[in-house]
This record gives sequence, C-alpha cells and structure tokens, in this order.
Amino acid sequence: MQTGASGSDPLLRDLDFDLRQTLHASKAVRLWRLLTGYHHIYVLATLCLGGAALARAGSLYLLRFFVDSVLMSSASMAEAAPRYALGFILIAAGQGTSGFYAGRLAAQAAEGACCRIRNFLYDHLQRLPFDYHDRTPAGDLLQRTTSDVEAIRKLIALHLMGLGRIVMLLMVYIAAMFSLHGRLTLISLATIPVVLGISIWFFPRFQKRYDRYQAQEARLSTRFQENLSGIRVVRAFVRQRFEIDLTEKENGALLREGVGVVRMHAYYWPISDLITMGQVMVSTYVGGLYLLSGEMTLGAFLAFTGMLGQLMFPIRNLGRLVTQISVGWVSFMRITEILKQNRETVDEVRMEPPGDIRGELRFSDVGFSYEGTERRTENLAEESEEGPAVVLDGVNLHARPGEVVAVLGPTGSGKSTLMSLIPRFYETTSGRILLDGRELNQYPREFIRRNVGIVLQEAFLFSTTVRENLLFGVGHEIDEETLFNATRAAHIHDSILEFPQGYDTIVGEKGVTLSGGQKQRITIARTLLKDPRILILDDALSAVDLATEAKIRSALQQLMRGRTTFIIGHRIQSIMHADRILVLDKGRVVQTGTHEELVDQPGLYRDVHRIQSQIEVELQQDLEQSATEASLHLAEESSLAAVLDSGNGTRR
Repeated sequence: MQTGASGSDPLLRDLDFDLRQTLHASKAVRLWRLLTGYHHIYVLATLCLGGAALARAGSLYLLRFFVDSVLMSSASMAEAAPRYALGFILIAAGQGTSGFYAGRLAAQAAEGACCRIRNFLYDHLQRLPFDYHDRTPAGDLLQRTTSDVEAIRKLIALHLMGLGRIVMLLMVYIAAMFSLHGRLTLISLATIPVVLGISIWFFPRFQKRYDRYQAQEARLSTRFQENLSGIRVVRAFVRQRFEIDLTEKENGALLREGVGVVRMHAYYWPISDLITMGQVMVSTYVGGLYLLSGEMTLGAFLAFTGMLGQLMFPIRNLGRLVTQISVGWVSFMRITEILKQNRETVDEVRMEPPGDIRGELRFSDVGFSYEGTERRTENLAEESEEGPAVVLDGVNLHARPGEVVAVLGPTGSGKSTLMSLIPRFYETTSGRILLDGRELNQYPREFIRRNVGIVLQEAFLFSTTVRENLLFGVGHEIDEETLFNATRAAHIHDSILEFPQGYDTIVGEKGVTLSGGQKQRITIARTLLKDPRILILDDALSAVDLATEAKIRSALQQLMRGRTTFIIGHRIQSIMHADRILVLDKGRVVQTGTHEELVDQPGLYRDVHRIQSQIEVELQQDLEQSATEASLHLAEESSLAAVLDSGNGTRR
C-alpha cells in the first residue's frame, strides 16, 4: 500500500485505510465508512447545499416583497430598486458560492475515496488466493476496478448530492411555502408521497435488473479481453467467424439486458412526469383562485409558484436520480464482493525462518482437490459424486538437497498442481509437505517464495524493457557482470545485444516483439538472477528448438548445482538426465526411478519413450531421405550442365 503520499495531497489521505473495515449489513453504513477521512468534507458539502437552497428561497421571498411593497404600492421605484437589486445580487452570489463549494467538496471526497478504492483493490487483488483468480475471469475484475469504481465516484459526487439537494429543497421550500399559504401548500404536496412511493417500489427492481446488465457486460468484457489477447491463435486457426459469432451472441444478450433497463426507466419517467406536471397545473389553478379572492397577494402567488416549480423539477428528476443511484449501488456491491474475499496470508510468522534452507522436500501422502470446481480435463483424477475432482491422491516423494527430480505425465495428470504446492500457491487438502524436516505451512509464504524460482510453461514478460523484466523479483541491486552471466547461461545475451536498444529495448505487451524461444530464455535468466534454493522448471524448454534446448540444458547443469530442482516435461529427452523421474497419471504416482530403470519397466514411461523414439527415428529417416534426394537432384543438374557445356564446345 502507498502511504507516503497521504501527507502531501489531501486527495490521497488515508490510502492505507483497510476498506474491509467498511463491511456492514447496511449499505448506507458501508458507504459512510467508505468516506472515512472525508466525513467532514462531505458534511460541509451537504451544508453548502442547504445554503444554496436557502439562497434560492430567499430570492423568491425577496421577489414577493419587491412586488407587494414596490410594484403594487405607491413606494418610489427609484429609491427601492437599488436596494432590492443589491439584495438579489448578494443572494445570487451566496447561492453561486454555496453551489460551487458543494460541488467542489463533494468531488474532492469522491475522488479521494475512489483513489483509495483503486489503490486498495489493486493491493487486495494481489493478495487473494490463486483459486480466486482461477475462477474469476480477468475481464470481470477489469470491469469492477474501472467502470464500477467510476460509478461509485458518480454516486458520491453527483447522485447522492443530487438526493441531498432534493432533501434540502424540500425542507427549505416546504417551510417557506407554508409561511406563504398553508392550505395551498398541503394541496401542492399531495402528490409528493405518491412519487416517493413509486420511487421506493421502483428502486430495488431496477437495481436487480441493472445488476444483471453489469454481469453480462463483464462477460462481454471477458470475451473481448480473451480474443484480443489470443488474436494470433484465432487467426492462425482461422476461427474469426466462430469467435465473431460468440461475441455477437454475448453482445446480443447485453442488448437485451440493456433494453430491459431502458424499458423499466421508460415506464417510470412518463408516470412521474404526468404526476408532477399535473400537480403544478392544479396548484397554479388553485393559487390563482386564492389570488382572485384576495387570500394571497400577487407577490406571494409569484413566490409560491416559483418555489413550487423549482421544487417539482427535482422531484420530476427523481426517476433519473433513482436510476443513477441504483447503478452506483450495484457497482458498490460488486466492489464489496471483492472486499469480502479472504486474503492469502504472506507475512505470517509461525516459526522463525532459518537464514538459509537446504532444499530438502518430502511429500507424504499428499492429496489435493480444487474445492467447488468442476472436472477440468478428461484426464483429471476421479471425481466423487459428493465432492470436487481429486487432482492429486496419495503422492509420496523425497527430494534431497541439490537433487534434480523430473515429473512426467499426460495432460491433466496433476504435474503443475503438484509443483504449485511447493511455493504454497495452493494448500494441500490431505497429507503434508516437509521442507528441511519442518511442515511447509509453518514457513511464511513470502519466505518460501523468495527461495523458490519458477519458470512457467507460458513465458510471461511485462511491457517494459528487457533489463527491467530480467530484474523483476530480484529484490536487490546487482552489477552488470552478474546480469550478463545469467543471460549468457540462458543463451540470450547475444540475442539481446542484437535488439535495437539492447537491454533497454521495450519488449511490448507480453513480450510480443520477441520469439517464443527468446521469451522463454529471458524468463530462465530472470529466475537464475533470483538465485533460489529450489528451482521449478514447468515445461520450460517447450518453446525452444532442440539446438537451443541442448545449450540451455548444458548451462543449467552447472547452475542447478546446490539447488533442489524440479523439472516438468513432456519430452523424454528433456528429463532423462534427472536424478529421479516421477511418473504421474490421474493424480497418482504410477512409476518412479531413473531413466534407465524406467525404460526397463513396463508402464507409461516406457510407452512414451518408445513412441517418441520412433518419431525421432522416422524424422531422422525423412531428413536423411530428403538430403539424399537433394544430393541426387544436384548431381543430375551438374551432369546435365556438363553435357550442355560439352555440346556447346563441339559446335564452336
């Protein structure tokens, strides 16, 4: 969280305020707590609204006295006009000043609160468990952290202030109207309870409808985000038409929800218009009768009708205001849903961490299941009728310090999930994991993750320079030589030097300007710079060619010394040199041993080795045949050229 800026800018005060403290059963209490640090500003803005309402009523009262005391009497216009003109000017100035500060202070409170929301949400999302991000689409989170926060800003700065303006006008104008004519006031206010009743009935229904609209808009945002991120895959598989059809389907659903929202609003608006305008007509007619009968003066009649008109216009706009407040409440509730999520604790201290860890890991009857999720792949472990899919079941493994352990298995067998348990991305649902003889969950997550380096199957780079991507997560200053040694070890140093700005080259979003092999080698170098005690390579060599893979593997043999290393792979060639190989199938360990031992055993490993070896032999034969055919073709061309040259010489 950023706390340093809070003292320099009033808009950024209390950025370290924990928004989870705002949670309460009452929405109003939640919103009031959200404005912690801005209460006095918001109250002052509300008082300014009251001042503006008093000024507006005062101007109409002054009009009454001007009409009755000057226009309708024998008083001198020349003497009275300047005084009344000055009074109108002062009242207008007061009204304008009050309105200005009401808007300014409300905007200050809204902007400050929303700035705090954005900062807190970003920090909060960084700390939520991995399973929350697994089940929550990125597009939905983007929707909540952008448009929903903006809706909250409008709720605080505009819509609630608009509601406060209506309340202030009601209080001030009703009191002033009663002072002008009590019976006419009662007649004029007869329909206000009706309009308020309709609004109260309408509010929750519109809120539910708009909530559905927001949810559908989030689904459409997710669709756009996924398609834009995977645009190359879509085009490579010529799936534009298919993706367009899906997007049009989601967009059509959004259209239907939007039409439903507009239709509900359209029902309310004409009804409220008809009631309020009818009320103005009736009140004006009755007031005219009182004027003709002498019960009201002309000045009082003009002041009364002016107040009634100014009062009915905000009430007439109550429908629009209810709609906008509903939008803000829905967005506020969507943000609250994120705040209710429990954080992953990364700084808990259950035991004093040692200065260095040796890297000995022992898995004892480890089981894991994704709570509340459906079967993810057909190869996933069995799912009971009463519980979620079991991803890992009874896994036992002992990795000694500095040992290289490889994990092989078909897609969905639980390889990546098994490795995700080491940095405590997930917690085991049964069994236990020991690190250096102590329970893994007794170490703080932050400490474990500082000592674990991971190269993921999908290389991810940030849209910044190569240098900043390499230093990401290092946590301390390093010299150029250390940086270059790591990139040389990953066989990427020479490629980086060929970039336009070398190490200061911007790589683009997700490293789009680099090849797959270059991105993977940069992530390998980034992990090596972290210098972890435990290294996890999650199919890290899948994006490089065989020649580059051989170079990287040779360098890694030196760099993995002294580190406990886990390698997830699909190719036998990339894992065959490991000290031990673990074969997973449907979440269970079905084989374990060295490459030589597993090749001699019947089972999954030998089957995979046989298939891959056969493919390599066939590929080698195809290459040799192609090379032979190319050589024969060149020889034939050379012979033909020699014959042609001989014939030309004879003719000469």
